[in-house]
Amino acid sequence: MNKAAILVAGGRGTRMGGPVSKQYLPIGGKPVLMHTLEAFHKVDPSIALILVLPKDDFPYWKEICESFHFQLPHHVIAGGNSRFQSVKNGLNALPFDTGLVAIHDGVRPFVKKEVIQESFEQAAITGSAVAVLSMKDSIRKLTDDGKSFAKERQNYRLVQTPQTFQIEKIRKAFQAEEIPQFTDDATVYENQGWQVTLIAGNAENIKITTPEDLEYAEFLISRKSEVG
Repeated sequence: MNKAAILVAGGRGTRMGGPVSKQYLPIGGKPVLMHTLEAFHKVDPSIALILVLPKDDFPYWKEICESFHFQLPHHVIAGGNSRFQSVKNGLNALPFDTGLVAIHDGVRPFVKKEVIQESFEQAAITGSAVAVLSMKDSIRKLTDDGKSFAKERQNYRLVQTPQTFQIEKIRKAFQAEEIPQFTDDATVYENQGWQVTLIAGNAENIKITTPEDLEYAEFLISRKSEVG
């Protein structure tokens, strides 16, 4: 079965507070995006890799790849004005019309091989597979009048990526008009009336967004090197 992965990295990373977007910052000696691309390539070298970047960043990414001698095959396409539009552009750029596609945040370089594999396996059976984590902390719901109420944490999950789908179904889902309720790809899929299937993610699969995340990423890289 055809397999593809769309790695979305269209953001400017303003929460990092620096001039370089988070996806290009180095961890373990090379940019975050290279680690993420390699994570999928190592699972299956035949996976078609689509990297979604801001169009203005194309020359910079090419320069980085040359300086790091990064030759892993991937196709770069331009993102849109929102994540929804960026993913839609990625779906339109797929080299085949049937099969499976994993949609993944480009700044989540620590997704485990087993999670990627299971996402493809489950999506092939049920149509979708969304990586999630159980919650450890207690949670409360805030109301508009300033009150709060305790909620049962076992009834909630933290959502990660990859979110993997059968190509024909997710393409149909992304034909809908974008609305604020589309917070991720799973909500776009659900908008068609389809139920998403949840799979276990991995705790290290953090989304690198802040300087603190970058420090933790360096720790994870160093620990991985020690184990490996």
